[in-house]
Amino acid sequence: MFEARGQGLLIGIFGGRIMNRNYRAILFGNGTMGNRHRIFFEQSGVQFLKIIDLADLNQDGTLRESVINEYLNHEKVDFAVIASPASTHYQYANLCLERKIPVFVEKPLATSGKCAQALVDLAVHDNVTLFVAQSECFNPVFLNFRKHFMAELKLLYEKIRNGAADSVETPVRLEFRREHRFTERCRDVNVALDLMVHDLSLCLSMFNYEDLKVTDFSLSKNDDRAQMQIQVVKGEFMGTSLSFIVDRNSNLDMRTVSVEYAHFAGCPSSNYSVSLARYDENGEVLHLSDSLENEHKFFLKLMANACSEWGHRAAQCAANAVKLATLPQL
Repeated sequence: MFEARGQGLLIGIFGGRIMNRNYRAILFGNGTMGNRHRIFFEQSGVQFLKIIDLADLNQDGTLRESVINEYLNHEKVDFAVIASPASTHYQYANLCLERKIPVFVEKPLATSGKCAQALVDLAVHDNVTLFVAQSECFNPVFLNFRKHFMAELKLLYEKIRNGAADSVETPVRLEFRREHRFTERCRDVNVALDLMVHDLSLCLSMFNYEDLKVTDFSLSKNDDRAQMQIQVVKGEFMGTSLSFIVDRNSNLDMRTVSVEYAHFAGCPSSNYSVSLARYDENGEVLHLSDSLENEHKFFLKLMANACSEWGHRAAQCAANAVKLATLPQL
């Protein structure tokens, strides 16, 4: 999933039967996403022993010691689901990982690159599952797009290297656009950490983080609109240009990926755009249940000790997305 060659593995993971085990879990945050995650997990036989709410917190927002002693013990609970406000993700995830409790956490992993990397390092060091719920990475529409686009891209760059196609400075431009109308949800972080991390993670499933250079990043004064430009500056796909546009106070609801080939690049196909969302008869975005179901299945596979190395790469991808989303504006 987090590399172009991972598509076959994804099918293999989801095509098999998930190990039948009655897990016990705790839930941090029972809002929109917390409730969705709880429903999906309960349908898989997971029992939630505790839903952490405001009554379980001290005045400074930390978890009461009595709750920690009663529930945060890996002998009592099998994993934690964290769907609380983004600003609390690091605190709760770190609390659980330190006690070797596997974590399923909503995006973003943390609100700083340093904290996100610290969580990944802790999980890897102690061999504890850390999974970030960035459902777009499991969106079947995106997975199909990526499969075909990466095949096109490889063919194009092979032609350029072999002299069978014109060599131009920017053979391919890829644009990620994500907009929706105003909502009160996720207001504790800016739009880059709220929305852009989705598309940055999609980008990182196709291109190596080490090969990328951010050339432009701007955030509106009200934190509701952001743009980023990234160049692939080395590696197999050097020269590819990536742009990201996000807006959470828009008149539109859209999630698209668009591809534009240079006119003289000998492109293998024409320019095109793909919608990552489905819409109802009123034009409202429908949440793709397949995306959520796939990510829950993947997490339960990790809990069954399958594909652990792949899981580490997925967590690192989520941390790298936070690093990009929290860069200084250029």
